[in-house]
Amino acid sequence: MPDHVDHILRQWAEARPDLDVSPMGVIGRLTRLTRVLEGELRKTFARHDLDRSSFDVLATLRRAGTLTPADLMRSAMITSGAVTQRLDRLEQRGLVVRAPDETNGRRVLVDLTEEGRELIDRALPDHVDTEHRLLSAISAEERDELAALLRNLLRSLGDVALDD
Repeated sequence: MPDHVDHILRQWAEARPDLDVSPMGVIGRLTRLTRVLEGELRKTFARHDLDRSSFDVLATLRRAGTLTPADLMRSAMITSGAVTQRLDRLEQRGLVVRAPDETNGRRVLVDLTEEGRELIDRALPDHVDTEHRLLSAISAEERDELAALLRNLLRSLGDVALDD
């Protein structure tokens, strides 16, 4: 069944038959899909009084443990200014704590408070359930195939794993 992007591709085929606009089929769908997914995830985060950035920081600390702000920046894929702002907000809410590193006084370590850990432990299953629901139209095999294709595309564009 055709979708909105198919309609756009047909229009371009008529308006500019000399151009291969097939990349628009992928990029356009990824763009539209991102908007839909972000909207659904935003609703899930809001149920826990979180936004995406707060969830990302809490989830990163939950899975990785105590981190420096620089490590958190790399793990959560955000800028240093964004890390500081997010940590300030989360610290004000009592969800994270920053403390000097006892082995290196120039470094600061960030960790979850008990309240922060409890919040992310409540929000994470809801988040995963939302992601399962959003991907329910495709089989597990198709999901694995799509993940592999997207991984290949990301790597080709320079997005590499932290340990690479």
